[in-house]
Amino acid sequence: MHDDRSLVEARLRRVLDERVRPAVYPASVPLRVSVWDAPGEPVPVAEGLAASASPIEVGARWGVPWGTSWFTVTGTVPEEWAGRTVEAVLDLGFDENMPGFQCEGLVYRPDGSPVKGLNPRNQWVRIGAPVAGGEDVRLHIEAASNPVVLGHRGFRPTGLGDKETAGSEPQYTLTRMDLAVFDETVWRLALDFEVLGELMAELAVDSPRRYDILRAVDAALDVLDLQDVNGTAARARDRLTGVLAAPAVPSAHRISAVGHAHIDSAWLWPLRETVRKVARTTANMTELLDDEPDFVFAMSQAQQWAWVKEHRPEVWARVKKAVAEGRFVPAGGMWVESDTNMPGSEAMARQFVHGKRFFLDEFGIENDEAWLPDTFGFAAGLPQIIKAAGSKYLLTQKISWSRTNAFPHHTFRWEGIDGTRIFTHFPPVDTYNCAMTGGELAHAARNFRDKGRARHSLAPTGWGDGGGGTTREMVAKAARVRDLEGSPTVVWETPSAFFAQAEAEYPEPPVWVGELYLELHRATLTSQARTKQGNRRSEHLLREAELWAATAAVRTGFPYPYEDLDRIWKTVLLHQFHDILPGSSIAWVHREARATYERVAGELNTVIEAAQRALAGEGPVPLVFNAAPHPRAGIAAGGAGAPAVSGRTARTAGEDGGFVLHNDLLRVEVDARGLVVRAYDLEADRETIAPGAAANLLQLHADFPNMWDAWDVDEFYRNTVTDLTEAESVTAGEDGASVRVTRSFGASRVTQVLSLPPGERRLLIDTEVDWHETEKFLKLAFPLDVHAERYASETQFGHVHRPTHTNTSWEAAKFEACNHRFVQLEEPGWGVAVVNDSTYGHDVTRTVRAGDGGTTTTVRASLLRAPRFPDPETDQGIHRFRHALLPGAGIGDAVREGWRINLPERRLTGGDEVTPLVTTDHDAVVITAVKLADDGGGDVVVRFHEAHGGRARAALTAGFAVAGVTATDLLERPLPDETVELDGDRITVRLRPFQLMTLRLRRT
Repeated sequence: MHDDRSLVEARLRRVLDERVRPAVYPASVPLRVSVWDAPGEPVPVAEGLAASASPIEVGARWGVPWGTSWFTVTGTVPEEWAGRTVEAVLDLGFDENMPGFQCEGLVYRPDGSPVKGLNPRNQWVRIGAPVAGGEDVRLHIEAASNPVVLGHRGFRPTGLGDKETAGSEPQYTLTRMDLAVFDETVWRLALDFEVLGELMAELAVDSPRRYDILRAVDAALDVLDLQDVNGTAARARDRLTGVLAAPAVPSAHRISAVGHAHIDSAWLWPLRETVRKVARTTANMTELLDDEPDFVFAMSQAQQWAWVKEHRPEVWARVKKAVAEGRFVPAGGMWVESDTNMPGSEAMARQFVHGKRFFLDEFGIENDEAWLPDTFGFAAGLPQIIKAAGSKYLLTQKISWSRTNAFPHHTFRWEGIDGTRIFTHFPPVDTYNCAMTGGELAHAARNFRDKGRARHSLAPTGWGDGGGGTTREMVAKAARVRDLEGSPTVVWETPSAFFAQAEAEYPEPPVWVGELYLELHRATLTSQARTKQGNRRSEHLLREAELWAATAAVRTGFPYPYEDLDRIWKTVLLHQFHDILPGSSIAWVHREARATYERVAGELNTVIEAAQRALAGEGPVPLVFNAAPHPRAGIAAGGAGAPAVSGRTARTAGEDGGFVLHNDLLRVEVDARGLVVRAYDLEADRETIAPGAAANLLQLHADFPNMWDAWDVDEFYRNTVTDLTEAESVTAGEDGASVRVTRSFGASRVTQVLSLPPGERRLLIDTEVDWHETEKFLKLAFPLDVHAERYASETQFGHVHRPTHTNTSWEAAKFEACNHRFVQLEEPGWGVAVVNDSTYGHDVTRTVRAGDGGTTTTVRASLLRAPRFPDPETDQGIHRFRHALLPGAGIGDAVREGWRINLPERRLTGGDEVTPLVTTDHDAVVITAVKLADDGGGDVVVRFHEAHGGRARAALTAGFAVAGVTATDLLERPLPDETVELDGDRITVRLRPFQLMTLRLRRT
């Protein structure tokens, strides 16, 4: 037989595009349209419905950037359409090449009840099925004219990312506003053709199944009258019945489809617009659930649920009903889908506390899974946090974006730094916007790396980010491939059902140990420095507020601000969303974030100051409050007293015009360029800085990645570098123990103050940068005379080790990585640490010196970038950073000094010292939180962990009468298998390396 495969396939494509799909709506009449443009920000629904609208015609331009237009459409169903299915087709000017990221609408009835959303690939509203004819139609559309920030232009600078710079040019053309007859038979034929055509394209050319389908399609096309598609569609469908009924082979890959709409809580739109995106999507999904009995939809991010509850109560009522039916499913158990690299230990824990508690309080539902499809890599401390929150699974697909190495598993157990293992799944479909296409399903089956041991994967299905979620077409296609020869099988299931089945099928999958590093988007550790500083500052202020408020509540009856702290925590957690904290959102988002962090700081400082005043009492005694988890200057951790002063620092002139700073522990030489050429550890009799090198070296790189400007730094940035060695001035600081350095470069200016505190082995470096560069990357370098094959980098509840070498492609790909408060490296018996108060990105490299054959290991802190998309003014202006170089630092020193630099002392006068509420006798046991229990009962909750990477037996001593103690999970629920030894006010605990523990102390 002659091969006519290409001929038939081309015939199918043209007929489908030019005849079948247009025939879905065979008859239409225009609707009358009027519009009211809301001034400024969005208005309440009642106001939009009541506004006086003016006529507008199809073809007219509408919608200033970030505006809201309320359209009213009216019309009458023609009498001759009686008995037919009728829909309104409402095209606001959508670009169907993009499923989201543009204008959107939410349709309301005249009484203000929501109908459904309007999105680029979801433009219909059902009027009746069937209609009687003659019905009056009146609908209202709240239309958002969100501009296309990232479209066909790519990553080019634009002012559209902020309403203050976006201008007033209308963004869209009203394209279609019709009543139309919906021919369901033709619609179903179109989907039959789509499913079979897509399946054919994935089958082997010599596959008998492919030719069975080809012949059936050819026969269906033969009986389809292209001049009467509507009259002959049923006959064409009959010719396809057999090939659509052929069952899948027993070994077919099995896909659990989960209705899904990944909605970034902010990204190319502000937070306020996400509130509306969520409302549109949830309205769509509750409507679809009513129509499709097999469909299941899952939505993560408790914050987004809370927005619907607060801002769209009419939509919330529908959501609650669907949840009660078990088909609209809370997922993830987190407040937002946060970044997981940069949030601190407590913040990462609170993501789960607040997320899970919301779903428990509202619905009585507990999530077993963490749902993070789009987060930019996963810190090695996360598995323990997931387990401590009462969850046991993780889903993400983002690691499939890695550019260098293909991850070896799709289903595995992920082991964290403490040994906790979490059953983890990466959907092999490699998208969280699956549309149920044949190509996607075939890719999932082919791509699945655990074949032969498992055959089950998950497919998050639906358009996100303004695409409106799962469509009726996706549901219909899933029905056709539920059990279809040549295709994976598909069934709609909840995430929990998938995980239970997948784990039962594959109880002993392979294990991946350590961080899940994304080999992409590395620059998100540096972009938008003020946002990152706001996060770090807020995390530590929250620690202080809880600590001092709890201490004051127990000691003085101070009113513990439960509601304020709960609200502020949720605000900080929201801003840890994976496009806010990473710095990859539009200018509007980061402008608002800066203002929010300032408000948060003001509120928390008010709480802290009031609690400390209550504790200090009246009197003239100078007091220093120490919120760090370690004693300092003679002041207990979590207490207040008069500081002990020890030693002195001297400053002398250097030989070359620089200066020497020295105390009893360190001798630091700053040369005439303002660079640190020596940092001599007097006790160890050892130099820190590599021979011939200089620390405190600012280095400037060109930084123009191939794409994803705010997200990416490509490895070739290292090919060019400018060492900023020329100083305008190097002068003595006013305090007699510091050196002040100023330098200019490009359009920017840097001022640094280097100081050596008395009696301390740390060189403080305070850096102020007035930054006005474009597409540049600024780093602060410390070349160290240390031979180390690995270094430690702080992460949640511990630290992770990374190699300093690049033996393999996996190691080479980690050329930019994340730290929290410290990076530390060592030779046996002696180490060095660099601690910081607000930076996250860094790199560590090693070279061998030609002269003495020694090894130079260089630690570089990433300070600033200047990408131009999506915020063309990223990081312009003044920034302040604080770092410290710690010669002779072991891991315990790095932990202690990292906390110290982030929790500066607070001073006031009072009557007497303040004893801590809780203390520990073991330096490695770090208390991360002291607070009152969330239920308002007045018990004290203490969270702590082993921080050095070893075992610890420690005693915690309460500074109040304890009636009992209970080990709890993060949500402060008792753990039945954990026992704790209590002897009076003394609690004995035994911890594994990096183990975290939460105790609830009942007061008498």
